[in-house]
Amino acid sequence: MAVGRTPMQPGLLSSTAGFCEGRLAPNSIYAVLHRECRVLFPDEMFADLFAEDGRRSVPPMIVAVVMVLQRLEGLSDREAVERFAFDVRWKYAAGGLDFDHPGFVHTVLVDMRARLAASARPNRIFERTVEVAAQAGLVGRRRVLDSAPVYDAVATQDTITLIRSAVRGLLRAAHHVLRAELRAQLTSGDAYTDTAKPVIDWTDGGERGALIDSRARDGYALLAVLDGRGLEPEVDRAARLLATVLGQDLDRDGDGVFRIARKVAADRVISTVDPEARHGHKTVNRSFDGYKGHVAEDPDSEVITATAVTAGNAGDAEPAAGLLADVLNASAPGEGAAGGRAEVYGDAAYGTGPLPAGLDGAGVEVMVKVQAANAPGGRFSKDAFTVGLGAGQVTCPNQVTVPIRPKSDGRGAACFKAACAACPLAAQCTTARDGRVITIGPHEEHLARGRARSADPAWLAIYRATRPKVERKIAHLMRRRHGGRRARVRGRAKIAADFSLLAAAANIARLGVLGIMSTATGNWAITTG
Repeated sequence: MAVGRTPMQPGLLSSTAGFCEGRLAPNSIYAVLHRECRVLFPDEMFADLFAEDGRRSVPPMIVAVVMVLQRLEGLSDREAVERFAFDVRWKYAAGGLDFDHPGFVHTVLVDMRARLAASARPNRIFERTVEVAAQAGLVGRRRVLDSAPVYDAVATQDTITLIRSAVRGLLRAAHHVLRAELRAQLTSGDAYTDTAKPVIDWTDGGERGALIDSRARDGYALLAVLDGRGLEPEVDRAARLLATVLGQDLDRDGDGVFRIARKVAADRVISTVDPEARHGHKTVNRSFDGYKGHVAEDPDSEVITATAVTAGNAGDAEPAAGLLADVLNASAPGEGAAGGRAEVYGDAAYGTGPLPAGLDGAGVEVMVKVQAANAPGGRFSKDAFTVGLGAGQVTCPNQVTVPIRPKSDGRGAACFKAACAACPLAAQCTTARDGRVITIGPHEEHLARGRARSADPAWLAIYRATRPKVERKIAHLMRRRHGGRRARVRGRAKIAADFSLLAAAANIARLGVLGIMSTATGNWAITTG
């Protein structure tokens, strides 16, 4: 299929431009796309996705505009193509197409996403919005980081459903000869042909236990058949998934009976339909299932400069280096576009040590909060101790000084031991039999520096004036339940591409508010404040 070409000359009397102009605000996303779509997303930008000859595709510029508006409005593929067919604003946004410009089927959007995913630049639509903002002088060297839960698009499965689904997936992936060999190992009487749970008395603990044991034995029997064999990729993936769900939820007692483990695995698979989804916690009391969407924003222009998606159980700081690559990899660290030093803002979830240390090493101004030290029962926190890293010693509130004993992993510990037995402040410090121990982490210097910064009123004033801007941007991204707060696709790669496209739509809307406009020389400028 060859790349299609967007019509350049809409009909004089049939164009949607004459109808929409004056009815839509000039800074609305429809007006911005109408004015700039041919420069923002020219058909040539997608030429590498298509063959040099063959049947012409739907013009990529039109598809790109539809994809952007689809993500902004939280629509399904079918809803989006219907909106393009009947909403004149969408045809106006695609360059002022004629009222009767033909629509297209929803599979065109599916095909375009697949082509982008297989290309060298899968996020080119989002990258283009950042490039335009940078050319207009809207992207400086300040960044604010934040994340938000993205709920998965599948149901969280219990242990028996996970095991049966994984067994069924393995049988489905195997070719007919191997499948017959595997089925011969099943002893539970379960055919694994449907998704319905076996019919038992679920109030009877004995029946539930027998069900778990019998299906676990089926699973391990299948893995025993495959052990040591060279497997096709699809069979190998299915076998690994089965091994994972068996190992994460089950224990074997002294009688050899498989039972549900009284623990939750650290990286527990929660669904065989989307094996990359995870249990996550945004706060101690707020849990969710799915993924986390991460953004880096320029706080001055409120343009999103980078996005990432991780499993729900990943720490907020894990993708930070990738989100900040543009400022960390700058040729002249510490020198911003206007001569200022690069700055990075983040809440306490980013102040765990490695990120502040990395930013300090790169010459970046660290505007990241560090969690305050605390101790149970209101006792003396770590901040009540004087940690002398240079001298290699720690002094307690009772002015007792002990050395820091280094460990092989780069950490250290200061053990007060006997000094606590006769200390008049012991009740306010520790209840441990061996006395108080102060642990020294590998990034202790950066954490101490961060806690000191957080106590500075001037620093706090700048932080509080800047960091909340990214929370407003997160709210813009998540305001739609379908495709915003809840993923509309499965798998981290697809969700990451969808999240990037959502950020592109938010960027274009923001550029419209700022008054972005292309110039005759091919550059970009801001026409309003």
